[in-house]
Amino acid sequence: MTKQDFEALARFRFGIRRYLRFSEETVRRHGLTPQQYQLLLALKGFPDREWATVRELADRLQLRHHSVVELVDRAQKQGLVQRAAHPGDARAVRVLLTEDGDQILARLSALHRDELRRMDLTLMLPRWHDEQDEASSGP
Repeated sequence: MTKQDFEALARFRFGIRRYLRFSEETVRRHGLTPQQYQLLLALKGFPDREWATVRELADRLQLRHHSVVELVDRAQKQGLVQRAAHPGDARAVRVLLTEDGDQILARLSALHRDELRRMDLTLMLPRWHDEQDEASSGP
């Protein structure tokens, strides 16, 4: 790796950390934990449907099953999500956003989108300058 590669990687890592700090502070100011925001976003952004199982959420959030159960419990007590029976699997439970959860997610996600727009260049993937790239571009 070249010095430029290290600088690009450090700049990209700085951008990621800055965005995560923005996210953590923003959601806390709105009364949620970062994990609760990620839960709501994972539900709303789940492909092709408006709900997910605890197992699917554990995969999306990269958490253990029991940690997601606790996270869903806390979010349910705050009125952000609800549980419903899974019609195809009696052992599974569907987790859905409530209207309140959907509203706060919409507000927070708009703030996150705006921040990402401001950070556009900071979060661009680095262009590498290492020997492998130079060798593949050859004469």
